[in-house]
Amino acid sequence: MPILDLTRAATEAAVQLPAEYALNDAERTAAIGTWRGRMINEHISARIFAGLIPQMMAADIGADHIKTVADFINEELTHAEKCAAVVRAVGGEPIAALPDLPPVPSHPECEPLEAFVRNLLSICCMSETVAVALIGAERLETGPDNIEELLRTILADEVGHARFGWRLLDELSPRIDDAMRIRLSDYLISAFQHLEEHELDHLPPTASPSRTAAAVGVCDGNDARRLFFECVETVIVPGLEKRGFDGRRAWDAAKTLRN
Repeated sequence: MPILDLTRAATEAAVQLPAEYALNDAERTAAIGTWRGRMINEHISARIFAGLIPQMMAADIGADHIKTVADFINEELTHAEKCAAVVRAVGGEPIAALPDLPPVPSHPECEPLEAFVRNLLSICCMSETVAVALIGAERLETGPDNIEELLRTILADEVGHARFGWRLLDELSPRIDDAMRIRLSDYLISAFQHLEEHELDHLPPTASPSRTAAAVGVCDGNDARRLFFECVETVIVPGLEKRGFDGRRAWDAAKTLRN
């Protein structure tokens, strides 16, 4: 099993937890687990964006967009290092075993453009849009100025990733005929299922152990879950509907399959 070790980057960042945010054992354990999990997820996100590049080339996506996604890879790796610095600041070691990492779906049953748009929808328009909502809410609860600024930087990048997805979807619209739009709307059902499973796996329905823990990034899982569903209902579904995809039907179908 591969090991992610960001000790050097965390040490060089030298993030310090202010004395007024000293943590007890339970708070420290929760904070380490939270930030180490984010460190892993951000590192994995870099790999996901890397997997999009050959798909973009196959789908004849413009070089400027490909270069933008290449920049996203570096941003996500930097996010992982920032999270590692907080792991160290709250008393943990920024080292973790990486889970099994399946390849970014290639969707071989589709033509290259449709395969790429499936992933654009799932990764940028859905996952990154949810990340904007969750990180934005978390930043508002953060106490230490240095950690709040760190989250502000990460949030700005995630906003860019989500906006890229929606804008590129608009740009590609003339290349998406009615038949492809129907097939993509059907695909959204499984995309929504995957999105919900992934997010809820990382948002356990537990409260933050204390206000101090919440101030250093340990969110209330129940609040985060509510925000996830609100983001899907009020941002993602309407965004898809506006662009001619049957997002409401797909989300309702995903909910029916869940129940």
